[in-house]
Amino acid sequence: MNKVILMGRLTRDPETRYTQTNNTLVASFSLAVNRRFVRQGEERQADFINIVAWSKTGEFCSKYFKKGQQVGIVGRLQTRTWDDDQGTKHYVTEVVAEEAYFADSKRDGEGANTSFENNFGTTAPGNMGSDFEVSSSTDDLPF
Repeated sequence: MNKVILMGRLTRDPETRYTQTNNTLVASFSLAVNRRFVRQGEERQADFINIVAWSKTGEFCSKYFKKGQQVGIVGRLQTRTWDDDQGTKHYVTEVVAEEAYFADSKRDGEGANTSFENNFGTTAPGNMGSDFEVSSSTDDLPF
């Protein structure tokens, strides 16, 4: 099984391009993901992970994600190699995003009666399923 779940902050705005062969949208960006533990006397460290999002998911990311925003990504790990013009072999490991979520907390000044989707995100292209019911009240939220 190849499944990756990440939460981190975008280090830059997503960069969008289209494939030459069939004009498919591809968004790429990097997430700074904090490490779980901090050694005493040291600052928290982060890993910088490259993300690639295709088609509808890429369109969602390029439209709504901005530098510094905290997001959640669900996807798969992928490695690839290529040779450049000088014959040097390059290796890259990246996460191919299958789902993308907003993960920032509600900002000050926003209305109290917002939906789950506005507070916690939406997926692209999928959804949470028809069995999932969400109240628009924020009274039961732990923050």
